[in-house]
Amino acid sequence: MLRDKELIKSITDGADLNNPEDIERIYKDLQSGAYTFETEVGRNFDDRIYELHEKVLSGEITSEPINGKAKASAGKAKASSKPAKKNSAKATTKPIKDKKYEQTINELALEEIKKRDRRRKLLLILCSLIAVASLGYFAVYNYMSTRTNVDYDELASLKGSRSLMSKNKNEEVKVNKVSLDAPDILPEYQTLYNKNMKLAGWLKIDDTNIDYPVMQTSDNEYYLNHNFNQQKDNNGSLFLDCECTLYPQSTNMIIYGHHMKSGNMFGNLQKYAKEDYWKKHPVISFDTIYEKGTYQVMYVFYSKVYDNDELVFKYYQFINANSQSEFDYYMNEMKKLSLYDTGVTAQYGDTLLTLSTCDHSQTDGRFAVVAKRVR
Repeated sequence: MLRDKELIKSITDGADLNNPEDIERIYKDLQSGAYTFETEVGRNFDDRIYELHEKVLSGEITSEPINGKAKASAGKAKASSKPAKKNSAKATTKPIKDKKYEQTINELALEEIKKRDRRRKLLLILCSLIAVASLGYFAVYNYMSTRTNVDYDELASLKGSRSLMSKNKNEEVKVNKVSLDAPDILPEYQTLYNKNMKLAGWLKIDDTNIDYPVMQTSDNEYYLNHNFNQQKDNNGSLFLDCECTLYPQSTNMIIYGHHMKSGNMFGNLQKYAKEDYWKKHPVISFDTIYEKGTYQVMYVFYSKVYDNDELVFKYYQFINANSQSEFDYYMNEMKKLSLYDTGVTAQYGDTLLTLSTCDHSQTDGRFAVVAKRVR
């Protein structure tokens, strides 16, 4: 700003901004690019010269006419042979200062300083609001994460508990029978089932934080943002695909869960992308409410959710194999995608378990771990 003020002062030094000739001269200099400005003060000066030049062209600013008195004085001065005084000569050549314009420049400079100060204050307020919002978000996120851990620790403690079981055996059987053909619910899940009859089973991977109940409803969206207690929860719950059946058990039991940054739900599932991690965690336990199950990891791969009309392998559509050829097709496709060879294979008639979570490295990305039931 100081540079532009000094530049403007040098341009207007000795000039009269009421004089068309001076205005024209300055205008041409500015148009030629002889001067460049860096701040709003300089640009405002450029605009003002442009406006004054327009007034000159329109005739609003003209040279002052010499009146009769002035002419007479001029004639008299011309006829006189008396030399003019040096002081008079100096007076006529002394640069004319436009005090009003200087005042305008100072006002513009002051206004620019005020604008910058306002912008700085607004920026400070905005940054403060963002900081408060961020702290609030992390506080809520940590609270929800902690609450989720506490809730599921309590649920884990209810496995095997008989505190909510009915004392009437006939009533117990009546409540827990899904169909006439289904077996009795395992005693260790009876209390949890009575607490929430959407319980489908329990998933556990030793030496990891994956130790959760698995839910199932007719709506695959519900447990994306609800916990076991059916409360709103961004962590959601692990849930079995609504198309899967517990009894008789589907060929492929697909369990979904959020990839939470806190590590909750399937937040750590993607560690299976490294072969060393699989070697330390090759076995997955998945009990349905009717029977216990142990599964051995077979395939690990990245995929995505595709459009319905895309003719491509979609692992999440594989739930029941109606023939050996269909089963073999899915096995071959998953083997092609697998990040490494586990040496584990499956035959038609085997029961599979697929754990699926989001992969944030691509749009609609997914990460899946497929295991075969071994007992």
